[in-house]
Amino acid sequence: MKIEKLINLIYPPTCGICGKLNEKFLCKRCEKILESEAVFGIDKYKNIKIKKERKENIENDFRDRKYFIEHLYIFLYQGIIRRIILKYKFQEESYLYKTFVNFLLKNENFFENIEKYDTIVPVPISRKRLKSRGYNQSELIAKEIAYNSNLILETGCLYKVKNIVEQSKLNKEERLKNIQGVYGLVNKEKLYKKKILLVDDIFTTGSTVNECAKVLRNAHPRKIGVFTLAKD
Repeated sequence: MKIEKLINLIYPPTCGICGKLNEKFLCKRCEKILESEAVFGIDKYKNIKIKKERKENIENDFRDRKYFIEHLYIFLYQGIIRRIILKYKFQEESYLYKTFVNFLLKNENFFENIEKYDTIVPVPISRKRLKSRGYNQSELIAKEIAYNSNLILETGCLYKVKNIVEQSKLNKEERLKNIQGVYGLVNKEKLYKKKILLVDDIFTTGSTVNECAKVLRNAHPRKIGVFTLAKD
């Protein structure tokens, strides 16, 4: 707590939207802007079990199958929300995770859906990306949610095996192929029979979180859900 106060003295907390000083990282005026943009969506998916005898083309199988049961998101990826997330992700505005999560916490009904899980896992990034960016934007969000709930943060299980072309530069078909085999899993016992909430910043085609969920299923969790700030 003392460290946090010292940091706040050096880098005073500001609203992530307008930049005015605000200890909650979100002023009342900008909170209303986010409220007008928020959809607080929940998309449900069938939890299809894998059948070994299936012989369909693997690529088509991956395209149609969802390895998670639901997707929770706050916004649609457009307009001012898109601009703010791009700042957060690519312009070293790491403090914006506070703005997003503090806004999320204000909607208690929606947050109850998050608290139905017991473990929270961020989508990992490569060491190269972490070194160049300085932070994993998904991990910051997951860590703050865990801090404000009973969810246990697990960052030592899911990891990125190799570097790939950025998904944002590819179309849907290319993303599906590009992401396969990219993630690995260790310490599976920590996720056994857990209710896992997988966290990412943006859901576009869903190929990244789907591949992560596919890998996480090897730990035999009770269920896997996905949370993102926005859905494209």
